[in-house]
Formats: sequence, C-alpha cells, structure tokens
Amino acid sequence: MAPAVSERASGAGSMDRLYSFLVEEEDARVCKDIPEAACTAVPANFFKIAATQTLTKLADELSNAKTVLPWLLGSVGAPAFWIGFLVPIRESGSLLPQLLIASAVRRRSRRKGIWVLGAVLQALALAGMAVSALMLQGWVAGSSIVGLLVLFSLARGLASVASKDVIGKTIPKTRRGRMTGLTTAVGGLLVLGLGASMAALFRGDPSLPVMATILLVAAALWIAASWIYGSVSEEPGATEGGKDAITEALRRLSLLRSDVAFRRFVVVRALLVSTALAAPFYVALAREHGGAGGDTLALFILASGLASAISSVFWGRYSDQSSRSVLIASAAFASGLGLTMFLLEEAGLLQHFSWIPPMGFFLLAVAHSGVRIARKTYILDMASGLRRTDYVAVSNTVIGAVLLATSTLGFLAPVVGPGGMLLILSVMGFAGVAGGRSLPETG
Repeated sequence: MAPAVSERASGAGSMDRLYSFLVEEEDARVCKDIPEAACTAVPANFFKIAATQTLTKLADELSNAKTVLPWLLGSVGAPAFWIGFLVPIRESGSLLPQLLIASAVRRRSRRKGIWVLGAVLQALALAGMAVSALMLQGWVAGSSIVGLLVLFSLARGLASVASKDVIGKTIPKTRRGRMTGLTTAVGGLLVLGLGASMAALFRGDPSLPVMATILLVAAALWIAASWIYGSVSEEPGATEGGKDAITEALRRLSLLRSDVAFRRFVVVRALLVSTALAAPFYVALAREHGGAGGDTLALFILASGLASAISSVFWGRYSDQSSRSVLIASAAFASGLGLTMFLLEEAGLLQHFSWIPPMGFFLLAVAHSGVRIARKTYILDMASGLRRTDYVAVSNTVIGAVLLATSTLGFLAPVVGPGGMLLILSVMGFAGVAGGRSLPETG
C-alpha cells in the first residue's frame, strides 16, 4: 500500500507546484472567502473545475446557436422562422428561470450534483437534436430541435446557479478570475483548432450525418465534464432559504431595491449586453462588403478562438486585482470599436478593405472577453454564501428578460443596416461604461 500512497502524494505535490506556478505566489494556499476545511483541496479543485470549463466551452462551440444550429435547421429543411428562436431561447432560457431554480439549489448543502445533473441534461438534449436531424424533416424537425434547445437552455440555467456557488466555496478570492482566464484561453486555443479544421474539411455544406456527429461529440464533452465535476471536493454549505420558490423569488427581487451596489451592477450588466449583441453585425458587415464565402466564416471562427487564447489570461489576472476597472476599460474599448466601424462604413472604406470587419470582430472578441470575465469575477467577489447565490440568480434572471427585450432591436436592422446597429449598441455600451464608474471596488 505504501507505494500507492507515495504515488498519490507525488501526484498531489506536482499539482500543488503547478498551481503555485500558475497563481505566481509563494503562498498558493490562500483561503480567502472559502471554508477553512476546503483549503487543502484548492489545487485539485482548481484544475478539475478548469477542465470542466474548458470542455464545456468547446462543446458550446460545437452546438453554437449562432452558427451550428441555424446551419442544422437549414439542412433538415425547417421553416426559416425557427431560426429566429434560436439565440433568444439559448440565452434567455438559461437565465430567466434562475430565481426559481435558486430555491432548489439552496436546499442542498452540496451543490456540485446539481451542476452534474444540468450537464447530463444538456448532453441528452444535444443527442436528441442529433437523432432529430437524422430521422425527421421540415417543420417537425425544426420544432423538435427548438424544443430540445429549450431543455438545453433550462438545464444550463440549473448548472449556472450551482456553478457560481461551488466556485465560491472551493476557489479562493483572488484566484477565481485567474482560473476563468486560464480556461477561456485554453478553450480559445481549442476553438482556434476547431475553426482551422472546419475550414480544411468543410468546403461545402456538411451532410446531415456529419452535423449529427458534431452534436454527438458536443454531448460527449458534456458527459466527460460531468464526470470530472462529480469528483470536486465540496464542503457542505448553508441551506437556509430553500422555501417556496415563488415567495423566495419575489423576496430576492427586492435586492434590486434594497441593495444599491447590486442594483448598479445589474443596470451596468444589462447595458453591456451590447458587447455580445454586436458580434453578428460584424459578420453582416463582412457579407455586405464582399466577404460572403465560407472562408470568411472560418476566419471569424478563427478570430474568436485567437482572441480568447491571447486575452483571457490577461483579463483574468487583472480582474483579480480590480474587476471593476477591467469591466470599464474593456466595455469602453468594445463601444469605441463599434462607433469606429460605423464611421468607416459611412466613409465607404469597407468596400475597399474587406479585411476590416474580421479584424474588428477579433478586437471585439478580445474586449468582450474582458467584459465577461470581469463581470463574472465582480459578482463572485461582491458577496459570499447564500447572498452570492441570490445575486447570481437575480442578476441572471433580469439579464434574461433584457436579452428578450433587446432582441426586438433586430427589427431596426433592415432600416439602419449593420453599421447603424453597431452605433446603437455602442451608445448602450458607453452608457454602461458611465454606470460602471459608480460601482464600488470589491477587493
């Protein structure tokens, strides 16, 4: 038995050294804002959660509601109107129910099992989409795929609430942003490889079996992530507040009235959804100005992966120092970029320089990565325990409603064009930057 124990100790020692190297501090076992009993498991939990985040990022790219699923609906001959449901369901469906989901989460002292359940349900939904693509056609296939996307999105909300709480109990303050930045960077490299592979393999439209295989691979990644997450060492937490879901939901919403700092954060986050909504209009600009080929689509995928790979560790490191400053700076950059693209189109330069929209998309992806990492780190550091779960649930629910409301902005696109849409979203972003300056530091 001694050699086995020695091997385990050696493995743990190697993990501790790698963890110390990544956080770049001599005292790597900082246990700020987590239970003292969880301190020794921090390095292992850091890498386990990082691995699951990386796997799920790749799975998300393989089932992207902006690229893969619209392509799939077109391949099965589904009516075009179904495509309009994909992004709103994918985004808001996972956010709106979180106030109700939070009550179920709070009834359990250990919440990693809820994340595992959400991951498995997402895998089943993706597998169901693959089967639907192979066996159904037309309206029936479209309604089946969109219906399964509803299940996928709700399961994602279940995992999201649990994830924030598990990270809050297992990863110390000053390490969370770094972990998110690391996993986003690694995931970005994998997406980079994915984009390159798709550019090489898919010159024309892929067949339905190929599309189904892509979704099945995404499902397998979710299953692998659930297996790893199940081994995370999680200390029991408080279970107060797991009462009637509707009553608790209304009570939590009162945080928007009583907690000034939290209300400001939610308003700022709502305005900064503009950085995510802007991305498709860069693609539309490229298509309008000579970039409608499949090679351009691959270029956008490569730009997304490269941006994550080179910027996320940087944003994560500085988010641990001041997530407020990162939020303001990255949002200001994204908003200024949208304004620049509008002016370039008005000046007629995009007709002569077709590389500008993909380059702009790359820079936007860099900035949006900063916004996303900073706002995640900020809300994790705002509070601890049950209050953290409340913050996540309320803010996500509000943002889900905002996403549904802002989807109506799409009706303006035929009138103002993609450049005009970028101008509108930039104004939203600058308003968010102004609001961000009123946020308190969380350090």
